[in-house]
Amino acid sequence: MTENKFDSHSQTGKRSHLATVVTLLDYIWVSGRKDLQFRVVIAVLFLLAAEVSVIMSPYIMKFIVDDLTGEKGVDTLIVVPIALIGAYGLARVFQQAFGELRDAIFAKVGQNAIRQVALRTFRHLHRLSLRFHMDRQTGGLSRVIERGTKGIDFLLRFMLFNIIPTILKILIICIIMWTEYGIAMALITAATLIGYIWFTLAVTEWRLKFRRTMNEKDSEANTKAIDSLLNFETVKYFGNEEHESRRFDRAIAGYEKAAVKSQTTLSYLNIGQGVIISLGMVLVLYLAAEGVANGSMTVGDFVAAHGFLMLLVQPLNFLGFVYREIKQSLVDMEKMFELLFVGREIDDSPSARTLEVRDAAIEFKDVDFGYEGNRQILHKVSFRVEPGTKVAIVGPSGAGKSTISRILFRFYDVNAGRVTIDGQDIRDVTQASLRAAIGIVPQDTVLFNDTIRYNIAYGRPGASDAEIEEAARLASIDTFIERLPDGFDTIVGERGLKLSGGEKQRVAIARTILKGPQILLFDEATSALDSKTEKEIQASLSEVSQNRTTLVIAHRLSTVVDADEILVLDGGRIVERGTHTHLLEMQGQYAEMWARQQEAATYQEKLEQALT
Repeated sequence: MTENKFDSHSQTGKRSHLATVVTLLDYIWVSGRKDLQFRVVIAVLFLLAAEVSVIMSPYIMKFIVDDLTGEKGVDTLIVVPIALIGAYGLARVFQQAFGELRDAIFAKVGQNAIRQVALRTFRHLHRLSLRFHMDRQTGGLSRVIERGTKGIDFLLRFMLFNIIPTILKILIICIIMWTEYGIAMALITAATLIGYIWFTLAVTEWRLKFRRTMNEKDSEANTKAIDSLLNFETVKYFGNEEHESRRFDRAIAGYEKAAVKSQTTLSYLNIGQGVIISLGMVLVLYLAAEGVANGSMTVGDFVAAHGFLMLLVQPLNFLGFVYREIKQSLVDMEKMFELLFVGREIDDSPSARTLEVRDAAIEFKDVDFGYEGNRQILHKVSFRVEPGTKVAIVGPSGAGKSTISRILFRFYDVNAGRVTIDGQDIRDVTQASLRAAIGIVPQDTVLFNDTIRYNIAYGRPGASDAEIEEAARLASIDTFIERLPDGFDTIVGERGLKLSGGEKQRVAIARTILKGPQILLFDEATSALDSKTEKEIQASLSEVSQNRTTLVIAHRLSTVVDADEILVLDGGRIVERGTHTHLLEMQGQYAEMWARQQEAATYQEKLEQALT
C-alpha cells in the first residue's frame, strides 16, 4: 500500500527534456506493433529520398546553366538542356511527393501516439486520489492536457521532419562546399549557419519567458472562466457579474501584455536573422563571382552555390519559430507527463484480490483518521453493520460523518485501525471490486450533461432499455419522465441543472438500483430537500434498501428513526449508540438534537399553515 503523504503537484521533481523525448519515443516505436514500426521505417526512407531530391536540384541547375552558357568541360551528349530541365522538374516533384508520402505514412504513428498518451493521462487522472483532485483546478488541468497533446503533434512534425532534415542538409552542404568550392567557402557557410543558429537560440531562449507568462495567464483566465461559469447561479445570486468580468479581465490583460512583448521581440529576432544570412550570402557569392572571373568556377557553380545556401536559408528562416515551439512543446509535454508520474496515494497492493461479498457485513475497528497530520478527524471509531440491517450515523456538522463514507469507498486509507467487509480488510482487495459492491446516493447529486437515460445507465453501462426503465419505475421517477416531451432522451443540462433537487435524487436512486450493489450508502441524501419531497424520496430509499446492508449518514433525525442502530458522532468520536427509542430514553445528545429538530419542524409547519 502507498503512503498517505501526498504532494499533489509532483512527486518526481522537474523532468528533463531528454526524459520527455525518451518517454515519447516509447509511443512512436511501439513494442509489439509491427505495423507501426514498419510505418516508421518507411517514413524515414521517404525522408531520406526527399532530402536527396532537394540536394540534387542545385546540381541539376548548375549543369543547365553551364550548358546554356556554353561553358567548356560540360558533356553535351549527356547534358541536354531540355532533358535537364525535365530532370529539375522531376527532382522538385519527387521532393514534394516523397515529403507528402512521408507525412501520410507517418500520420497513423503520430496520431496513435497522441491518442495513447492522452488516453493514458486521462485514465491515470481518474485513478488518482480524491485529495489530488480537490487540490487541483479543473480548468488549468484540462489546459495542461490540451497543450501537452498539441505539443506531441508539433514535436513529431517539426523535430522529425524539419530539425533532423535541416541538420543533415547542413552537414552535407558544408561537405559539398568544401569538396567542390574550397575550404574558404565551406568555412564561411559554416560560420554563417553557426552564427545564425546561436543568435536564434539565444534570442528565442530569452523570449521564452514571455511565452511562459502567456501560458500562465491563459491557464489562469481559463480556470477563472470555467469556475465562474460552473457557478453561474451563485454569481447571479450576489449580482457579481462585473466582479467576475474584472477577475477574468485581469488575467487576460496579463496575457495581452506578454503577447505584445513576445511579438515585438520576434521582430527583433527576424531582423537579426536577416542581417546574418545576408552577410553570409554576400561573402559566399563574392567568392563564387571571383572564381568565375578567374576561371576556377563556372557560372553554373555560381548559381549552384547560391542554390545550396538557399536550401539552408529556407528552413532556417523558421528556426526561431520551430525552436521556440519545440521548446514550449517540450515544456507542455513535461507538465502532462509529470501527471503520469504523480504517485497514486491510494493504490491496490500487488497481492490485492477481488472482494468476495457473502453477507455484506461492514465493520470499523478502532479507526483513526486525519486529512492532515496535525488535524485528526476520527478517533478510535468502532461499529458493525450486520448483514441486511440499517445503521445510521448522525451528529453535528464537522463531526466526521462524511469522512466515514469516503473511507468506506477507500478514497482515503485509515491512519490506524481497519475497515472490513465480511472480514476482508478493504486495503487488501482491489478498489474496483470494493466500489462495485457499494452503491451511493449522495447529498449533492451531480449529473452528466446528457440524457436521463444515460445518467441512469451510468450505474451499469450496457444495461438494456427495459432494465433502465424498470430502475426508473422503482425510483418513482418513471411518471415524471413519461410527461417530458423527449422522455428518457431529455437532456438534463450542465450538472443536471434542468432538473429539480428531488428529480436529481430520484435519478441517483435509479442509477444505484441499476447498479445492484450488496451494500448501500446514503450520504445525507435528503438533507437538501423540502419536507414533502424528502418523505417521497425516503419511501423510495426504504424500498431500495430492503434486504441490503445499509449505512445512512443523516442530518435530519426523522429519516433514521427506523434504523436498527443509530450512532451519534461528535468530534470524531461515537458518543452514543442505540435505537431511536433507546437514545431518546437516554436523554443525552441525540435527545437534544431530536427536540431541536422537532421544534423547528413544528414551527415550519405552523408557518406553512399560516401562509396558506
